[in-house]
Amino acid sequence: MPPPVHPTPTTGREPTAEQPLRDVRVLAIEQYGAGPFATMVLADLGAEVIKIEVPGHGDIGRSVPPWTGVDDSLFFQSLNRGKGSVVLDLKDPRGRDVFTRLVARSDAVFSNARGSSAASLAITYDDLKAFNPAIVCAFLTGFGREGPRADQPAYDYIIQALSGMAALGGEPDGPPARAGVSVVDFSAGLAAAVALLAGVHKARATGVGCDVDTSLFATALNLTNYVASWVLTRDYQPARQPRGGHPSIVPSQLFEAADGWLMVMCQTDAFYRELTARLAVPELADERFGSMASRFQHRAELLALLEQTFKAGTVAHWLALLEGGVPVAPVNGLGRALQDPQVAAQDLIVEYEHEQFGTVRQVAGPIRSGSARHRAVRAPGLGEHTRDVAASVAGLDPVEVDELLALGVLQAGPESVRQDKEEVEKR
Repeated sequence: MPPPVHPTPTTGREPTAEQPLRDVRVLAIEQYGAGPFATMVLADLGAEVIKIEVPGHGDIGRSVPPWTGVDDSLFFQSLNRGKGSVVLDLKDPRGRDVFTRLVARSDAVFSNARGSSAASLAITYDDLKAFNPAIVCAFLTGFGREGPRADQPAYDYIIQALSGMAALGGEPDGPPARAGVSVVDFSAGLAAAVALLAGVHKARATGVGCDVDTSLFATALNLTNYVASWVLTRDYQPARQPRGGHPSIVPSQLFEAADGWLMVMCQTDAFYRELTARLAVPELADERFGSMASRFQHRAELLALLEQTFKAGTVAHWLALLEGGVPVAPVNGLGRALQDPQVAAQDLIVEYEHEQFGTVRQVAGPIRSGSARHRAVRAPGLGEHTRDVAASVAGLDPVEVDELLALGVLQAGPESVRQDKEEVEKR
């Protein structure tokens, strides 16, 4: 087997069990939600992610209310932990020179700007391969880089509406309903992280980089999955079911208890038989409900029986009776969900100290490598790492850095928000 093309880590750091991506460096031209989420997944796993922020205000996420500080917010902190920040004017020829120097010593350039921005910023593989033949250029756009919608603004809720997702949610006699969190942004972020890593894997094996793409729109359509297949293959017409019911499996929906709500899902005949045995309601064992197909055919009668049954007991009663044998869950508020014992058991909350916000607690990344989660590091101050990266990665001498700072091509954050050297090395 031939040796890898790049046996020496780009970053000079060796991977560890907890941080397997320590040898990967990503330049991230990103802002707001989906893009920063994608690269935070990589940073949580040890990648060196350098945010390239515009002079002045930086990532717009720094100003998202309600909890904001000086060039920072809890929204920004939630999407950018463990990264570096370099403020650089990419439209200035001198800034472009600094950027291409960074490209030469990086594995990937990531962008979540609109479709044509990659061409206008000259950050595609064809634009950058002269500086680094192995560079991977990863794009997470709203609609892709081609097509009639390529340059339209795109946000999670807009895509939920356009893709048909919102029309699938809500009650039959009510309005459409979006998901309560930004599921498209975060799903697209995960897809973008996978795409970038796939590109880096290929580049390290062959020495040749590439462009990789995903979009909010493509991700949202992909999330419709089997329902879309039914529409495309059998001209299925989706109809919203009461109480969030599954389109074809019964029972699989919300049920009202005496003091709250439950989600009960019997996705197999075995689960339904277990539900029938534990509820001990003879009518539920009727032959009309003996198979998945017959339950779907007689869903109105079955659901009427189950609704009457569940209203007679409390949420706690039904959980004690059903948990462990039937897929069931209470409908928690987010505060209660974060206190579930599984959260502590899986180490799903991280925390760190922040100069403006004090102790910041966040939900951990969705992937854990090794036996323990790596210590979380706060998101960077605006321009916090400009000087360090310009010198250590781009190779500029102190005089050049000072000149570019004076010209506004570079912008450095105040010393009060800079991480000390030891903390940076531990990332």
